[in-house]
Amino acid sequence: MLSEEVWLELRALGPSRRFRERGVMLRQGAPGTHLLALTEGIAKVVCREPGGAVTWLAFRGPGDLLGEVSVFHGTARTAEVVALTPCTATVLDARRFRRFVEERGLVMDLMRQTLARLRESDAHRTELLTLPSVVRLARTLLRLAELGGHGSEPGAVRLSGLAQEELAQAVGVTRNAVGTALQRLREAGAVETARRAVVIKDMGALRLWARGAEPM
Repeated sequence: MLSEEVWLELRALGPSRRFRERGVMLRQGAPGTHLLALTEGIAKVVCREPGGAVTWLAFRGPGDLLGEVSVFHGTARTAEVVALTPCTATVLDARRFRRFVEERGLVMDLMRQTLARLRESDAHRTELLTLPSVVRLARTLLRLAELGGHGSEPGAVRLSGLAQEELAQAVGVTRNAVGTALQRLREAGAVETARRAVVIKDMGALRLWARGAEPM
């Protein structure tokens, strides 16, 4: 939602920080003293319930802001951001960021981004109720490929750092169900699997699965 010019200016507002794979980038319950501008890698956003359950909320990639809601509302963070792959992000002080947004007249741009994310969440909830698990899995894998900048590549695309448990959370099924869905995609030649990784072998075939049109 932000222009390239604004994004480059944001990156100049704070120091760059690297996060190792599986590292917590923003902790749930912490105060919103800063936010992150993600420049490299893929992160997941989850909500940890009091009973220990983990609810998947979103995947985020380069060009996304992380933690801006708590910065604007001055409240504790309601979700946790974890690096799915090694990540690099610019750390933006809350007050400096709010001043930058006001001076550049970016309030409406950020509101549009928030609305887009709400629509994304609504669409995901609808998918959970209406689409087969293999279709939801195919869409999730395509989304991850796009976030990594590989959405239009014709060759094989390796998605690293993926545990079946995380895919199950994103798809809204059990680990056994996501394993069955992966097996169907493997048998169709769309993907291969390795330890904590999925390799997309045929992007066109995976897109057909994502549309609910199982390849012949």
